[in-house]
Amino acid sequence: MGLLIDTLKGSFRVSQTASVIAKSGIKWMVGSRPPTPKLLRSVFEELGATYIKLGQFIASSPTFFPQEYVEEFQQCLDQTKPFPFAVAKKIIESELSKPLNQVYSYVDPVPLASASIAQVHAAKLLTGEDVVIKIQKPGVANVLLTDLNFLYVSARIIEYVAPKLSWTSLSGVVEEIQRTMLEECDFVKEANNLNEFREFLKDTNNDDVVVPKVYAQASSTKILTMERFYGVSLTDLDTIKRYCDDPERTLITAMNTWFSSLTQCRFFHADVHAGNLMVLENGKIGFIDFGIVGQINPGTWEAVSDFISSIMIGNFDGMADSMIRIGVTSHDVNVSELSNDLRRVFNKLDVMVPDNVSLEFQGEDDINNILMDMVKVGEDNGIHFPREFALLLKQFLYFDRYVHVLAPELDMFVDDRLNLLH
Repeated sequence: MGLLIDTLKGSFRVSQTASVIAKSGIKWMVGSRPPTPKLLRSVFEELGATYIKLGQFIASSPTFFPQEYVEEFQQCLDQTKPFPFAVAKKIIESELSKPLNQVYSYVDPVPLASASIAQVHAAKLLTGEDVVIKIQKPGVANVLLTDLNFLYVSARIIEYVAPKLSWTSLSGVVEEIQRTMLEECDFVKEANNLNEFREFLKDTNNDDVVVPKVYAQASSTKILTMERFYGVSLTDLDTIKRYCDDPERTLITAMNTWFSSLTQCRFFHADVHAGNLMVLENGKIGFIDFGIVGQINPGTWEAVSDFISSIMIGNFDGMADSMIRIGVTSHDVNVSELSNDLRRVFNKLDVMVPDNVSLEFQGEDDINNILMDMVKVGEDNGIHFPREFALLLKQFLYFDRYVHVLAPELDMFVDDRLNLLH
């Protein structure tokens, strides 16, 4: 019976998807013809959870998708309509197998936030602790699975019918997206990530950074009860100045913590946007939301370190060699040609590279453009970069934005207070 219900739900979801696509196609045929990336983004937002997450995947994956799509999907919305509190209450009680009032003394019926996969409510435990409850949206895992299976079959058909259109393995990309998204639906895994990162902070004697405590007795695969942090995002400079004397020092601490996790923790936080890094009222830094993490093997990290070192001194041959070691190639790559292509990228963007002087990036747009162009140059030379490399570079871009807000005089690549390569 359960299988039949799941099949019916899956069939309904596929027909719903087809209806949205058909409606957009009709609008296009009668004259409403925005640029393809913009059209695709609006369709994704209308289709909901899976496609919104897919849009965010595109936005953070310049190694997989063309630049115009990556830029357009930076705008992909992740604020969705919340589900009723009565549904949230039912999910909590079902997951914990007990009435709400036997776990919490209070739960705010109005959510703090509602995103594509879950919504968050403020609450208080019977023991008095202020917490937040992350509640998975009902049926979202089944919707994700149905949508992604549909996309996988579509990708395989495209690869079979028009193999020349597939500059990379479309079905492989969908499989990677499926793995990432379904991991986000497993709150037990996220709880384990939180606990493991806390141990990493303890092992490295880092008292300046904290992660929320997980209350296991009030958590499951579909709900996660965590300590509530009070503070502001890493970009709220005015408030940060009230919480600590030196915002620049605070940023350096956050960055050094993340850098050290690359080599001293099993994983790194792979979504350090401003909402996931907080400066707390006591001046400490809070890392939250460990639903998306990345892993990088020692060999790849060594190559990334060499890549960064080469950028710092303007060594294009070193950059080329490092890129080859980071990526996957199907044939031998000419290091000299790759080096010359990289030199042209930096020269085109008017990035100064004097002898014995590190590269000076003129702003956030320069760094974004350099990232996109370097990836394209690598691909033009037969290099395909792994997803983890894209995740790493995306976090560097986030930190660069924080530098512009909190420490505009700081140079990420040469400041000796930053343990960039350690």
